Amino acid sequence: MMSGNGLRKQLAPPIAANEASLRAPQRTRLHSVERETISGVPPGPVRRAVRSPDARAKRSRASLVRLAWAVCVGAPFVIINVVGARYYLAPQALRVRDELHAWLRPSGYVGQSAGIVALLIFLFLWLYPMRKKWKALAFMGSIGKWLDVHIASALTLPFLLAIHSAWRSDGLIGLGLVAMMVVIASGLVGRYLYTRIPRAKNGVELTRDEVALQRRQLVERLAETTGLEEYAVERALDLEPDATGHESPPRVLWHLLTNDMTRRRRTRALCQRWAVLVPGSRPLGRKALREAVTIADREISLAQQTRMLDATQRVFRYWHVAHRPFAVTALVAVLIHVAVVVAIGATWFR
Repeated sequence: MMSGNGLRKQLAPPIAANEASLRAPQRTRLHSVERETISGVPPGPVRRAVRSPDARAKRSRASLVRLAWAVCVGAPFVIINVVGARYYLAPQALRVRDELHAWLRPSGYVGQSAGIVALLIFLFLWLYPMRKKWKALAFMGSIGKWLDVHIASALTLPFLLAIHSAWRSDGLIGLGLVAMMVVIASGLVGRYLYTRIPRAKNGVELTRDEVALQRRQLVERLAETTGLEEYAVERALDLEPDATGHESPPRVLWHLLTNDMTRRRRTRALCQRWAVLVPGSRPLGRKALREAVTIADREISLAQQTRMLDATQRVFRYWHVAHRPFAVTALVAVLIHVAVVVAIGATWFR
């Protein structure tokens, strides 16, 4: 006859297995419902997110590139303005008598050189729409990388134009400056809308199924990092849905901005909560806490972008209609300006 202890040992594993099988569906229920709601088909097996071992090195290199670009653009701008502060602050009638007039006037050595560099950069910016239109140029890099270079190059134009115009905003110079600033401001709005549409690293827009899969992978990573159950992670990250409907573009932009502020508040609250003690788990170290907050921010961002996707795409289409005429108008104004300057011989290299 079997003893009571032996009977308990034989019964314990099946009971534990049954309890685990009952808990597993509860943890993944929310993501399974979301997957089936989005795609209309039952969810398949969940793949674990694979993190590249050199992801941090890539981010560090990207940060160094951005820093180097900022220094290369900012340092000459600061030096020129510090050296020429007396000239730029003087009235127009007194500038012609200043010894720096031959260098810093719009047709001077420094002023016109800045204008020539600005013209070359402005013409370079037109390579980006060509890259988007012609797939044969795919060997030149992904659209996402091209957009980053496009934006970074465009942001240098205000500094170059300020030096080229000698900080004047009247006459034809002022008209060209205003036209260029309108195009740059429009481009910044477009960049903001572009980043609010879920995309892969190569810039290709993700489908709703791909977004759902990516969100499930992020929740799994976050549960692994914090030690929480997946359903607890989902509950901590859940936000109220956005009611967008068919709202006007300014209203949609306002929703996107408030979403950003809400996400930052939520991630700060999670950081404070997880830094003290994870409920039912263990306190997080500094490295794990930083990783957890980064993953949480990405998951909340994807959730917000999914809810606002239709409205964001609609406003983005409107932006495309408006941005192109602005860019063409600025190009025509710049070419007329260059033609007039060359025709009258107002150059230092004549």
